[in-house]
Amino acid sequence: MVKSAATTSYAIDFGTSNTLITRWNALTQQPETVSLSGLSQQLADNPPLIPSLVYVEDARQGKIIVGQAVRDRGLDIANDPRFFSSFKRGIGTAMQGFLPELDGITVTFEQVGQWFLQTAIAQLQAETNDSLDSLILTVPVDSFEAYRNWLSGVARDLSVERVRMLDEPTAAALGYDATDGDLLLVVDFGGGTLDLSLVRLDLGRGKKPQGFILKWGEKSFGKDSAQKMKTARVLAKAGQNLGGADIDNWLVDYFSETQGLPKSSLIARLAERLKIQLSVQPQASEAYFNDETFESYQLSLDRATFETLLKERNFFQQLDDLMVQVLQRGRLQGIEATDIDAVLLVGGTVRIPAVRTWVEQYFDREKIRCDSPFEAIARGALQLSQGFELKDFLYHSYGIRYWNRRENRHDWHSLIKAGQPYPTADPVELTLGASVENQPRIELIIGELGAETGGTEVYFDGDRLVTRSLDATETSVQTLNDSDGARTLAKLDPPGNPGRDRVKLRFRVDEQRFLRLTVEDILANQILLDNQFVAQLR
Repeated sequence: MVKSAATTSYAIDFGTSNTLITRWNALTQQPETVSLSGLSQQLADNPPLIPSLVYVEDARQGKIIVGQAVRDRGLDIANDPRFFSSFKRGIGTAMQGFLPELDGITVTFEQVGQWFLQTAIAQLQAETNDSLDSLILTVPVDSFEAYRNWLSGVARDLSVERVRMLDEPTAAALGYDATDGDLLLVVDFGGGTLDLSLVRLDLGRGKKPQGFILKWGEKSFGKDSAQKMKTARVLAKAGQNLGGADIDNWLVDYFSETQGLPKSSLIARLAERLKIQLSVQPQASEAYFNDETFESYQLSLDRATFETLLKERNFFQQLDDLMVQVLQRGRLQGIEATDIDAVLLVGGTVRIPAVRTWVEQYFDREKIRCDSPFEAIARGALQLSQGFELKDFLYHSYGIRYWNRRENRHDWHSLIKAGQPYPTADPVELTLGASVENQPRIELIIGELGAETGGTEVYFDGDRLVTRSLDATETSVQTLNDSDGARTLAKLDPPGNPGRDRVKLRFRVDEQRFLRLTVEDILANQILLDNQFVAQLR
Protein backbone atom coordinates (compact mmCIF):
# COMPACT_ATOMS: atom_id res chain seq x y z
CA MET A 1 0.00 0.00 0.00
CA VAL A 2 1.39 3.38 -1.04
CA LYS A 3 1.36 6.03 1.65
CA SER A 4 -0.24 9.23 0.38
CA ALA A 5 1.66 12.43 1.02
CA ALA A 6 0.19 14.90 3.47
CA THR A 7 -0.98 18.29 2.27
CA THR A 8 -0.14 21.33 4.32
CA SER A 9 0.67 25.05 4.27
CA TYR A 10 4.15 26.54 4.39
CA ALA A 11 5.52 30.06 4.70
CA ILE A 12 8.98 31.28 3.75
CA ASP A 13 10.58 34.42 5.19
CA PHE A 14 13.33 34.97 2.61
CA GLY A 15 15.78 37.32 4.29
CA THR A 16 18.96 39.12 3.35
CA SER A 17 21.01 37.34 6.00
CA ASN A 18 18.84 34.37 6.99
CA THR A 19 15.78 32.54 5.72
CA LEU A 20 13.21 30.75 7.85
CA ILE A 21 10.54 28.22 6.87
CA THR A 22 7.44 27.40 8.91
CA ARG A 23 4.74 24.78 8.50
CA TRP A 24 1.16 24.65 9.77
CA ASN A 25 0.70 21.60 12.00
CA ALA A 26 -2.86 20.39 11.45
CA LEU A 27 -2.76 18.26 14.62
CA THR A 28 -1.69 20.98 17.04
CA GLN A 29 -3.25 23.83 15.01
CA GLN A 30 -0.01 25.74 15.52
CA PRO A 31 2.88 26.84 13.30
CA GLU A 32 6.24 25.11 13.66
CA THR A 33 9.67 25.96 12.32
CA VAL A 34 11.23 23.55 9.83
CA SER A 35 14.87 22.44 9.95
CA LEU A 36 16.49 21.19 6.74
CA SER A 37 19.59 19.01 6.98
CA GLY A 38 22.68 20.72 5.63
CA LEU A 39 20.85 23.98 4.99
CA SER A 40 19.79 25.08 8.49
CA GLN A 41 22.19 26.16 11.21
CA GLN A 42 21.52 24.80 14.67
CA LEU A 43 22.27 27.32 17.42
CA ALA A 44 21.16 26.91 21.01
CA ASP A 45 19.58 30.37 21.33
CA ASN A 46 18.09 30.63 17.83
CA PRO A 47 15.52 28.70 15.78
CA PRO A 48 16.84 26.72 12.79
CA LEU A 49 17.76 29.52 10.37
CA ILE A 50 18.98 28.95 6.82
CA PRO A 51 21.85 31.38 6.08
CA SER A 52 21.00 33.16 2.81
CA LEU A 53 24.24 32.06 1.16
CA VAL A 54 24.94 30.47 -2.22
CA TYR A 55 28.10 29.04 -3.72
CA VAL A 56 27.91 28.34 -7.47
CA GLU A 57 29.81 25.20 -8.45
CA ASP A 58 28.57 25.11 -12.06
CA ALA A 59 26.53 28.03 -13.40
CA ARG A 60 25.54 26.29 -16.64
CA GLN A 61 24.07 23.29 -14.84
CA GLY A 62 22.71 25.30 -11.92
CA LYS A 63 24.79 23.23 -9.49
CA ILE A 64 25.02 25.14 -6.22
CA ILE A 65 25.66 24.81 -2.49
CA VAL A 66 23.17 26.57 -0.22
CA GLY A 67 22.84 27.74 3.37
CA GLN A 68 24.86 26.37 6.29
CA ALA A 69 26.71 23.96 3.99
CA VAL A 70 28.50 26.99 2.49
CA ARG A 71 29.88 27.93 5.91
CA ASP A 72 30.64 24.36 6.92
CA ARG A 73 32.93 24.05 3.89
CA GLY A 74 34.55 27.45 4.48
CA LEU A 75 33.32 28.76 1.12
CA ASP A 76 32.16 32.06 2.63
CA ILE A 77 35.60 33.38 3.61
CA ALA A 78 37.70 32.78 0.49
CA ASN A 79 36.86 35.93 -1.56
CA ASP A 80 35.68 33.65 -4.34
CA PRO A 81 33.44 35.22 -7.04
CA ARG A 82 31.36 32.04 -6.90
CA PHE A 83 30.22 32.95 -3.37
CA PHE A 84 27.11 35.11 -2.96
CA SER A 85 25.71 36.73 0.18
CA SER A 86 23.18 39.57 0.63
CA PHE A 87 22.03 38.83 -2.92
CA LYS A 88 18.43 39.65 -2.00
CA ARG A 89 19.39 43.34 -1.93
CA GLY A 90 20.47 43.25 -5.56
CA ILE A 91 17.29 41.63 -6.90
CA GLY A 92 15.29 44.04 -9.04
CA THR A 93 17.76 46.91 -8.73
CA ALA A 94 19.71 48.84 -11.36
CA MET A 95 23.12 47.52 -10.37
CA GLN A 96 26.32 49.56 -10.55
CA GLY A 97 29.51 47.60 -10.95
CA PHE A 98 30.14 44.23 -12.52
CA LEU A 99 28.25 40.98 -12.19
CA PRO A 100 30.47 37.91 -12.22
CA GLU A 101 30.80 35.71 -15.27
CA LEU A 102 30.94 32.09 -14.20
CA ASP A 103 31.40 29.19 -16.61
CA GLY A 104 30.74 31.55 -19.52
CA ILE A 105 27.48 32.88 -18.02
CA THR A 106 26.82 36.26 -16.42
CA VAL A 107 25.21 35.37 -13.12
CA THR A 108 22.55 37.83 -11.92
CA PHE A 109 21.24 38.24 -8.38
CA GLU A 110 17.81 37.24 -9.65
CA GLN A 111 19.23 33.92 -10.83
CA VAL A 112 21.03 33.35 -7.52
CA GLY A 113 17.86 34.12 -5.56
CA GLN A 114 15.86 31.74 -7.73
CA TRP A 115 18.42 28.95 -7.27
CA PHE A 116 18.35 29.52 -3.51
CA LEU A 117 14.56 29.33 -3.14
CA GLN A 118 14.16 26.43 -5.54
CA THR A 119 16.84 24.42 -3.70
CA ALA A 120 15.28 25.08 -0.30
CA ILE A 121 11.77 24.17 -1.50
CA ALA A 122 12.96 21.04 -3.31
CA GLN A 123 14.74 19.81 -0.17
CA LEU A 124 11.69 20.74 1.92
CA GLN A 125 9.47 18.54 -0.24
CA ALA A 126 11.99 15.71 -0.24
CA GLU A 127 12.51 15.66 3.54
CA THR A 128 8.92 16.16 4.69
CA ASN A 129 7.06 14.03 2.10
CA ASP A 130 4.47 16.82 2.08
CA SER A 131 2.50 17.91 -0.95
CA LEU A 132 2.73 21.68 -0.71
CA ASP A 133 -0.90 22.77 -0.80
CA SER A 134 -0.27 26.43 -0.01
CA LEU A 135 2.86 28.58 0.13
CA ILE A 136 3.08 32.14 1.43
CA LEU A 137 6.13 34.24 0.55
CA THR A 138 6.89 37.39 2.50
CA VAL A 139 8.27 40.62 0.96
CA PRO A 140 9.74 43.84 2.38
CA VAL A 141 7.22 46.66 2.67
CA ASP A 142 9.46 48.92 0.57
CA SER A 143 10.01 46.43 -2.25
CA PHE A 144 9.68 47.82 -5.76
CA GLU A 145 7.70 46.31 -8.59
CA ALA A 146 10.77 44.63 -10.11
CA TYR A 147 11.37 42.57 -6.97
CA ARG A 148 7.74 41.48 -6.75
CA ASN A 149 7.71 40.59 -10.45
CA TRP A 150 10.80 38.46 -9.92
CA LEU A 151 9.20 36.67 -6.97
CA SER A 152 6.03 36.14 -9.01
CA GLY A 153 8.11 34.50 -11.74
CA VAL A 154 9.81 32.21 -9.23
CA ALA A 155 6.41 31.24 -7.82
CA ARG A 156 5.06 30.29 -11.24
CA ASP A 157 7.87 27.77 -11.68
CA LEU A 158 7.29 26.06 -8.33
CA SER A 159 5.44 22.77 -8.05
CA VAL A 160 3.03 24.30 -5.53
CA GLU A 161 -0.73 24.51 -5.97
CA ARG A 162 -1.33 27.92 -4.43
CA VAL A 163 1.16 30.74 -3.79
CA ARG A 164 0.50 34.10 -2.16
CA MET A 165 2.55 37.11 -1.09
CA LEU A 166 2.40 39.08 2.16
CA ASP A 167 4.23 42.14 3.52
CA GLU A 168 6.80 41.18 6.15
CA PRO A 169 5.65 43.64 8.88
CA THR A 170 2.01 42.61 8.47
CA ALA A 171 3.02 38.98 8.81
CA ALA A 172 4.98 39.85 11.94
CA ALA A 173 1.91 41.46 13.49
CA LEU A 174 -0.01 38.24 12.89
CA GLY A 175 2.90 36.23 14.32
CA TYR A 176 2.49 37.66 17.80
CA ASP A 177 -0.54 36.71 19.91
CA ALA A 178 -2.35 40.02 19.61
CA THR A 179 -5.73 40.89 21.08
CA ASP A 180 -8.75 41.73 18.95
CA GLY A 181 -8.65 45.41 18.01
CA ASP A 182 -5.04 45.96 19.05
CA LEU A 183 -3.16 48.76 17.32
CA LEU A 184 0.38 47.47 16.72
CA LEU A 185 3.61 49.06 15.55
CA VAL A 186 5.87 46.47 13.93
CA VAL A 187 9.58 47.29 13.81
CA ASP A 188 11.00 44.78 11.33
CA PHE A 189 14.77 45.17 11.26
CA GLY A 190 16.55 42.37 9.44
CA GLY A 191 19.75 41.95 7.48
CA GLY A 192 18.76 44.16 4.55
CA THR A 193 15.72 46.28 5.37
CA LEU A 194 14.08 48.28 8.13
CA ASP A 195 10.27 48.39 7.87
CA LEU A 196 7.86 50.13 10.24
CA SER A 197 4.17 49.32 9.98
CA LEU A 198 1.08 50.34 11.92
CA VAL A 199 -1.39 47.45 11.87
CA ARG A 200 -4.80 46.97 13.51
CA LEU A 201 -6.07 43.43 14.02
CA ASP A 202 -9.74 42.46 13.74
CA LEU A 203 -10.18 38.84 14.75
CA GLY A 204 -13.86 38.49 14.00
CA ARG A 205 -14.85 40.10 10.74
CA GLY A 206 -14.26 39.72 7.03
CA LYS A 207 -16.03 38.32 3.97
CA LYS A 208 -13.52 36.35 1.98
CA PRO A 209 -9.84 35.41 2.20
CA GLN A 210 -7.59 37.84 0.39
CA GLY A 211 -3.92 38.54 -0.10
CA PHE A 212 -1.85 39.17 -3.18
CA ILE A 213 -2.34 35.93 -5.13
CA LEU A 214 0.62 34.88 -7.25
CA LYS A 215 -0.68 31.48 -8.30
CA TRP A 216 -3.93 29.60 -7.70
CA GLY A 217 -4.45 26.01 -8.75
CA GLU A 218 -7.63 24.28 -9.79
CA LYS A 219 -8.26 22.43 -6.54
CA SER A 220 -11.24 23.34 -4.38
CA PHE A 221 -10.48 24.76 -0.96
CA GLY A 222 -13.97 24.85 0.48
CA LYS A 223 -12.77 24.21 4.02
CA ASP A 224 -10.89 27.54 3.96
CA SER A 225 -13.91 29.54 2.85
CA ALA A 226 -15.99 28.01 5.63
CA GLN A 227 -13.73 29.38 8.32
CA LYS A 228 -14.49 32.51 10.27
CA MET A 229 -12.45 35.23 8.61
CA LYS A 230 -10.20 37.71 10.36
CA THR A 231 -8.63 40.92 9.14
CA ALA A 232 -5.38 42.80 9.57
CA ARG A 233 -5.65 46.38 8.36
CA VAL A 234 -2.38 48.15 7.52
CA LEU A 235 -2.75 51.82 8.51
CA ALA A 236 0.70 53.28 7.81
CA LYS A 237 4.05 52.12 6.50
CA ALA A 238 7.62 53.38 6.18
CA GLY A 239 10.66 51.46 5.00
CA GLN A 240 14.29 51.76 3.99
CA ASN A 241 17.11 49.54 2.73
CA LEU A 242 19.06 49.55 5.99
CA GLY A 243 19.97 46.45 7.94
CA GLY A 244 22.48 44.22 9.63
CA ALA A 245 24.49 43.79 6.42
CA ASP A 246 25.18 47.54 6.40
CA ILE A 247 26.38 47.39 10.00
CA ASP A 248 28.70 44.49 9.11
CA ASN A 249 30.16 46.62 6.28
CA TRP A 250 30.66 49.55 8.66
CA LEU A 251 32.56 47.28 11.04
CA VAL A 252 34.75 46.03 8.18
CA ASP A 253 35.51 49.66 7.29
CA TYR A 254 36.30 50.39 10.94
CA PHE A 255 38.83 47.56 11.23
CA SER A 256 40.31 48.50 7.87
CA GLU A 257 40.85 52.07 9.06
CA THR A 258 42.05 51.27 12.59
CA GLN A 259 44.03 48.06 12.03
CA GLY A 260 44.69 48.03 8.30
CA LEU A 261 42.76 44.79 7.84
CA PRO A 262 41.57 43.87 4.33
CA LYS A 263 37.96 44.43 3.32
CA SER A 264 37.29 40.76 2.71
CA SER A 265 34.59 38.15 3.20
CA LEU A 266 36.60 36.71 6.09
CA ILE A 267 36.73 40.02 7.98
CA ALA A 268 33.00 40.54 7.28
CA ARG A 269 32.23 37.16 8.82
CA LEU A 270 34.32 37.94 11.91
CA ALA A 271 32.68 41.37 12.19
CA GLU A 272 29.24 39.79 12.07
CA ARG A 273 30.20 37.47 14.93
CA LEU A 274 31.40 40.45 16.98
CA LYS A 275 28.09 42.22 16.39
CA ILE A 276 26.14 39.16 17.53
CA GLN A 277 28.27 38.81 20.67
CA LEU A 278 27.72 42.46 21.57
CA SER A 279 23.98 41.85 21.63
CA VAL A 280 24.42 39.81 24.82
CA GLN A 281 27.69 41.02 26.36
CA PRO A 282 29.55 44.37 26.70
CA GLN A 283 32.79 43.20 25.05
CA ALA A 284 33.53 40.81 22.18
CA SER A 285 36.56 39.30 20.49
CA GLU A 286 37.17 37.00 17.52
CA ALA A 287 40.35 35.25 16.41
CA TYR A 288 41.20 33.53 13.14
CA PHE A 289 44.22 31.41 12.23
CA ASN A 290 44.88 29.44 9.06
CA ASP A 291 47.41 26.69 9.76
CA GLU A 292 48.20 26.32 6.05
CA THR A 293 48.85 29.95 5.12
CA PHE A 294 49.62 31.15 8.68
CA GLU A 295 47.17 33.99 8.10
CA SER A 296 45.86 35.24 11.46
CA TYR A 297 43.58 38.00 12.73
CA GLN A 298 42.58 39.18 16.19
CA LEU A 299 39.55 41.47 16.39
CA SER A 300 38.01 42.99 19.50
CA LEU A 301 35.28 45.55 20.11
CA ASP A 302 33.33 46.90 23.06
CA ARG A 303 29.72 48.02 23.06
CA ALA A 304 30.51 51.71 23.67
CA THR A 305 32.82 51.88 20.62
CA PHE A 306 30.24 50.00 18.57
CA GLU A 307 27.49 52.47 19.45
CA THR A 308 29.79 55.41 18.68
CA LEU A 309 30.40 53.90 15.25
CA LEU A 310 26.63 53.68 14.68
CA LYS A 311 26.21 57.35 15.59
CA GLU A 312 28.99 58.39 13.23
CA ARG A 313 27.17 56.60 10.40
CA ASN A 314 23.94 58.55 11.18
CA PHE A 315 22.34 55.23 12.06
CA PHE A 316 20.02 56.60 14.73
CA GLN A 317 19.11 59.65 12.64
CA GLN A 318 17.90 57.32 9.89
CA LEU A 319 15.84 55.41 12.45
CA ASP A 320 14.34 58.65 13.76
CA ASP A 321 13.41 59.77 10.24
CA LEU A 322 11.47 56.56 9.61
CA MET A 323 9.73 56.68 12.99
CA VAL A 324 8.62 60.26 12.32
CA GLN A 325 7.27 59.20 8.92
CA VAL A 326 5.13 56.36 10.20
CA LEU A 327 3.83 58.33 13.19
CA GLN A 328 2.94 61.30 10.97
CA ARG A 329 1.03 59.02 8.63
CA GLY A 330 -0.77 57.62 11.65
CA ARG A 331 -1.75 61.11 12.81
CA LEU A 332 -3.40 61.74 9.44
CA GLN A 333 -5.84 59.01 10.51
CA GLY A 334 -6.26 60.37 14.02
CA ILE A 335 -3.75 57.98 15.63
CA GLU A 336 -1.28 59.23 18.23
CA ALA A 337 1.76 57.36 19.51
CA THR A 338 0.01 56.90 22.87
CA ASP A 339 -2.78 54.99 21.10
CA ILE A 340 -0.41 52.19 20.09
CA ASP A 341 -1.04 49.11 22.24
CA ALA A 342 2.17 47.20 21.52
CA VAL A 343 5.45 47.55 19.66
CA LEU A 344 6.65 44.30 18.12
CA LEU A 345 10.36 43.92 17.38
CA VAL A 346 11.33 41.39 14.71
CA GLY A 347 14.50 40.61 12.77
CA GLY A 348 18.01 39.90 13.97
CA THR A 349 19.08 43.56 14.12
CA VAL A 350 16.53 44.36 16.86
CA ARG A 351 18.66 42.28 19.24
CA ILE A 352 21.25 45.08 19.29
CA PRO A 353 20.74 46.77 22.70
CA ALA A 354 21.09 50.26 21.19
CA VAL A 355 18.18 49.57 18.86
CA ARG A 356 15.94 48.61 21.75
CA THR A 357 17.07 51.70 23.68
CA TRP A 358 16.13 53.78 20.64
CA VAL A 359 12.62 52.29 20.60
CA GLU A 360 12.25 52.99 24.33
CA GLN A 361 12.73 56.70 23.61
CA TYR A 362 9.34 56.63 21.86
CA PHE A 363 7.35 54.03 23.82
CA ASP A 364 6.99 52.70 27.35
CA ARG A 365 9.08 49.62 27.99
CA GLU A 366 6.07 47.46 28.94
CA LYS A 367 4.61 47.95 25.45
CA ILE A 368 7.69 46.59 23.68
CA ARG A 369 7.83 42.89 22.79
CA CYS A 370 10.86 41.06 21.45
CA ASP A 371 10.19 37.41 22.33
CA SER A 372 10.01 36.11 18.74
CA PRO A 373 12.36 38.22 16.59
CA PHE A 374 13.27 35.50 14.09
CA GLU A 375 10.08 33.45 13.74
CA ALA A 376 7.31 36.04 13.94
CA ILE A 377 7.21 36.83 10.20
CA ALA A 378 7.05 33.28 8.88
CA ARG A 379 4.69 32.14 11.64
CA GLY A 380 2.41 35.09 11.04
CA ALA A 381 2.38 34.53 7.28
CA LEU A 382 0.85 31.12 7.88
CA GLN A 383 -2.21 32.88 9.28
CA LEU A 384 -3.06 33.88 5.71
CA SER A 385 -3.82 30.23 5.03
CA GLN A 386 -5.99 30.06 8.16
CA GLY A 387 -8.58 32.66 7.24
CA PHE A 388 -7.06 36.11 7.55
CA GLU A 389 -8.29 38.80 5.18
CA LEU A 390 -5.82 41.60 4.51
CA LYS A 391 -6.91 45.17 3.90
CA ASP A 392 -3.98 47.07 2.51
CA PHE A 393 -3.06 50.19 0.55
CA LEU A 394 -0.48 51.17 -2.03
CA TYR A 395 2.85 52.01 -0.43
CA HIS A 396 4.40 53.87 -3.38
CA SER A 397 3.11 56.74 -5.49
CA TYR A 398 2.79 56.33 -9.26
CA GLY A 399 3.05 58.97 -11.94
CA ILE A 400 3.92 59.90 -15.52
CA ARG A 401 7.13 61.48 -16.78
CA TYR A 402 7.06 64.95 -18.32
CA TRP A 403 9.54 67.60 -19.43
CA ASN A 404 10.01 70.27 -16.76
CA ARG A 405 10.74 73.41 -18.81
CA ARG A 406 11.64 75.47 -15.75
CA GLU A 407 14.28 72.99 -14.56
CA ASN A 408 15.17 71.88 -18.09
CA ARG A 409 14.92 68.20 -17.19
CA HIS A 410 12.50 65.31 -16.96
CA ASP A 411 10.29 65.22 -13.88
CA TRP A 412 7.35 63.20 -12.60
CA HIS A 413 3.68 64.10 -12.21
CA SER A 414 2.00 62.00 -9.52
CA LEU A 415 -1.24 60.28 -10.55
CA ILE A 416 -1.87 57.88 -7.68
CA LYS A 417 -0.64 58.84 -4.23
CA ALA A 418 0.94 56.53 -1.68
CA GLY A 419 -1.65 55.42 0.84
CA GLN A 420 -4.37 54.96 -1.78
CA PRO A 421 -6.67 52.03 -0.89
CA TYR A 422 -7.47 49.61 -3.65
CA PRO A 423 -9.52 48.88 -5.63
CA THR A 424 -9.97 52.57 -6.36
CA ALA A 425 -13.54 53.83 -6.16
CA ASP A 426 -13.13 56.49 -8.87
CA PRO A 427 -10.66 56.67 -11.76
CA VAL A 428 -7.94 59.32 -11.92
CA GLU A 429 -8.53 61.40 -15.06
CA LEU A 430 -5.92 63.18 -17.17
CA THR A 431 -6.52 65.10 -20.40
CA LEU A 432 -3.69 65.46 -22.93
CA GLY A 433 -3.11 67.23 -26.20
CA ALA A 434 -0.61 66.61 -28.96
CA SER A 435 2.85 68.13 -28.44
CA VAL A 436 3.98 68.17 -32.12
CA GLU A 437 2.38 68.53 -35.54
CA ASN A 438 0.84 65.35 -36.98
CA GLN A 439 1.54 63.35 -33.83
CA PRO A 440 0.78 59.71 -34.72
CA ARG A 441 0.49 58.23 -31.23
CA ILE A 442 0.19 58.92 -27.52
CA GLU A 443 3.23 57.80 -25.53
CA LEU A 444 3.64 57.94 -21.76
CA ILE A 445 6.28 56.60 -19.39
CA ILE A 446 4.75 55.46 -16.11
CA GLY A 447 6.94 55.24 -13.03
CA GLU A 448 6.84 53.90 -9.50
CA LEU A 449 7.96 56.75 -7.25
CA GLY A 450 10.04 56.11 -4.14
CA ALA A 451 9.36 57.64 -0.74
CA GLU A 452 9.64 61.41 -0.57
CA THR A 453 12.52 61.12 1.90
CA GLY A 454 14.73 59.69 -0.83
CA GLY A 455 15.67 56.26 -2.02
CA THR A 456 18.56 53.84 -1.96
CA GLU A 457 21.32 53.25 -4.47
CA VAL A 458 22.80 49.74 -4.65
CA TYR A 459 26.37 49.39 -5.86
CA PHE A 460 29.65 47.48 -5.48
CA ASP A 461 32.53 48.57 -3.26
CA GLY A 462 35.24 46.13 -4.28
CA ASP A 463 33.59 42.73 -3.81
CA ARG A 464 30.99 44.03 -1.34
CA LEU A 465 27.39 44.72 -2.26
CA VAL A 466 26.46 47.90 -0.37
CA THR A 467 23.78 50.60 -0.42
CA ARG A 468 23.77 54.37 -0.17
CA SER A 469 20.82 56.48 0.96
CA LEU A 470 19.89 59.20 -1.53
CA ASP A 471 19.31 62.77 -0.41
CA ALA A 472 15.75 63.89 0.27
CA THR A 473 15.69 65.80 -3.03
CA GLU A 474 16.64 62.69 -5.02
CA THR A 475 13.36 60.81 -5.36
CA SER A 476 14.05 57.28 -6.58
CA VAL A 477 11.95 56.09 -9.52
CA GLN A 478 11.54 52.74 -11.22
CA THR A 479 9.85 52.95 -14.61
CA LEU A 480 7.18 50.38 -15.40
CA ASN A 481 6.91 50.65 -19.18
CA ASP A 482 10.06 52.34 -20.48
CA SER A 483 10.79 49.99 -23.37
CA ASP A 484 10.18 49.92 -27.11
CA GLY A 485 6.48 49.35 -27.78
CA ALA A 486 5.41 49.58 -24.15
CA ARG A 487 5.46 53.38 -24.10
CA THR A 488 2.82 53.65 -26.83
CA LEU A 489 -0.64 53.76 -25.24
CA ALA A 490 -2.72 54.42 -28.36
CA LYS A 491 -2.46 55.46 -32.02
CA LEU A 492 -4.19 58.64 -33.22
CA ASP A 493 -6.29 58.61 -36.39
CA PRO A 494 -6.28 61.29 -37.66
CA PRO A 495 -2.91 62.40 -36.25
CA GLY A 496 -2.97 64.97 -33.47
CA ASN A 497 -1.89 68.62 -33.55
CA PRO A 498 -1.05 71.05 -30.73
CA GLY A 499 -3.59 73.56 -29.50
CA ARG A 500 -6.48 71.40 -28.32
CA ASP A 501 -7.27 68.51 -26.00
CA ARG A 502 -7.09 65.22 -27.85
CA VAL A 503 -7.32 62.25 -25.45
CA LYS A 504 -8.75 61.63 -22.00
CA LEU A 505 -6.98 59.05 -19.83
CA ARG A 506 -8.67 57.28 -16.92
CA PHE A 507 -6.43 55.34 -14.52
CA ARG A 508 -7.76 52.92 -11.93
CA VAL A 509 -6.34 50.19 -9.66
CA ASP A 510 -8.24 46.90 -9.36
CA GLU A 511 -8.42 44.46 -6.47
CA GLN A 512 -5.22 42.68 -7.58
CA ARG A 513 -3.22 45.96 -7.66
CA PHE A 514 -3.30 46.05 -11.46
CA LEU A 515 -3.06 49.56 -12.88
CA ARG A 516 -5.61 49.76 -15.69
CA LEU A 517 -6.10 52.47 -18.29
CA THR A 518 -8.96 53.63 -20.47
CA VAL A 519 -8.08 56.00 -23.35
CA GLU A 520 -10.82 58.06 -25.04
CA ASP A 521 -10.10 59.90 -28.30
CA ILE A 522 -12.02 63.16 -27.82
CA LEU A 523 -11.78 64.19 -31.49
CA ALA A 524 -12.84 60.84 -32.93
CA ASN A 525 -15.31 60.23 -30.08
CA GLN A 526 -14.20 56.65 -29.58
CA ILE A 527 -12.55 54.46 -26.95
CA LEU A 528 -9.01 53.49 -28.00
CA LEU A 529 -8.25 51.38 -24.92
CA ASP A 530 -10.82 49.99 -22.51
CA ASN A 531 -9.65 49.08 -19.00
CA GLN A 532 -6.29 47.94 -20.41
CA PHE A 533 -3.69 46.38 -18.06
CA VAL A 534 -0.63 48.64 -17.71
CA ALA A 535 1.33 47.31 -14.73
CA GLN A 536 1.01 45.63 -11.38
CA LEU A 537 1.47 48.08 -8.55
CA ARG A 538 2.96 47.87 -5.11
